[in-house]
Amino acid sequence: MINIFIENDLGERQALEVPTDMGFNLMEILKAYEYDIQATCGGMALCATCHIEVLEGKERLPESNDQELDTLDTLPNADSNSRLSCQLRPSDEMDGLVFRLKALQEA
Repeated sequence: MINIFIENDLGERQALEVPTDMGFNLMEILKAYEYDIQATCGGMALCATCHIEVLEGKERLPESNDQELDTLDTLPNADSNSRLSCQLRPSDEMDGLVFRLKALQEA
């Protein structure tokens, strides 16, 4: 188990306990914690409804694949800290990372 943090627009952070051994992606974890993520493409990196911003620890994440980069390129507010949560598998390297949900701000 690792802990990650989700920061809201007020700067408040909620700690989430995340299993690293169950094969879930971060989008599925966030949905399990009842965050309002549509995930209309089912985690195929096509819809960007699971867009997140990495606030702390970006350097510990794996590089984005071409599909994720192509999808992020379609978003007006994507930047170098943007990722799709469906493309991230929780690992020990992610312990303590801080994210903000961006898809909700785009809706």
